[in-house]
Amino acid sequence: MIEFSLLTALLAGLLGGVHCVGMCGGIVAAFSFRADGSTPPFRLHLAYNLGRVSSYTMFGALAGALGASLKLAEFLPVQTLLYGLAQVVMILLGLYLAGFNQWVLVFERAGGSVWRRVRPLFQKLLPVKSLPQAVLAGMAWGWLPCGLVYSVLVSALAAGSATSGAALMLAFGLGTLPNLLGMGLFARQIQPFMQQLWVRRAAGLTVAGFGAWGLWALGYAALSKV
Repeated sequence: MIEFSLLTALLAGLLGGVHCVGMCGGIVAAFSFRADGSTPPFRLHLAYNLGRVSSYTMFGALAGALGASLKLAEFLPVQTLLYGLAQVVMILLGLYLAGFNQWVLVFERAGGSVWRRVRPLFQKLLPVKSLPQAVLAGMAWGWLPCGLVYSVLVSALAAGSATSGAALMLAFGLGTLPNLLGMGLFARQIQPFMQQLWVRRAAGLTVAGFGAWGLWALGYAALSKV
C-alpha cells in the first residue's frame, strides 16, 4: 500500500496549507524580513524549504526504522496495526483541518519541549546571509512542533522500513511546498483565501476521506483472507 500512502501524504501536505498559514506564518515572515537583501527572495525561500523538507525526510527515515524494528515476529501483525492507526490519525487530522476537532494539538504540545531547545539555534541563524545558512535555518524550522507533521509521521512509522518512511515524509514535504513557497512570496494574496471556511472544510474532509479509504482497504484485505 506504499503507493497509496505516498499519494495520501502528498495530498495531506498540499491540502494542509490551511493549517500552514496559521502555524508557519510567523516563521515565513521572520525569513522575509530578517534577510540581508543580497539574495533573490525566491532562491532564499527555496533554500529554507529545502532544509525543512530535509528534516522531514530524516524524521521519516527514523520513524520507518523504528516501525520496522517493532515487527517482532511473523505472527504478530504490528505493521498492520500501525497502518490502521495511521489511517485513524489521518481521519482525525482531516477533521482538525476542517475545524471539527482539536485532537492533533496533543502532538504539538508534546513537541513543544524539543522546539524550545532548537529555537535558540534557529534565532542565531537570523538574519540569513547566504544560501547554505538558509538551508540550515530551514532544517531548524523543520523541528517546529506541528500536529500536521506529527500525524503524517504515524504513517511513516507504519511504512515498514527507513527508506519507505523517508519517501513518505519526502512526499508530504513536497506537498507543502506550493503553499509555503507561495506564502513566502505572496502572503497577502494567499492568506485570505486559505482562511475561508469552505476551503478549510473541503481540504480537511478530503484528507479524512483518504484515511477512511485506507481503513476500508485494510478491512477488505483482512476479510478477503478469511
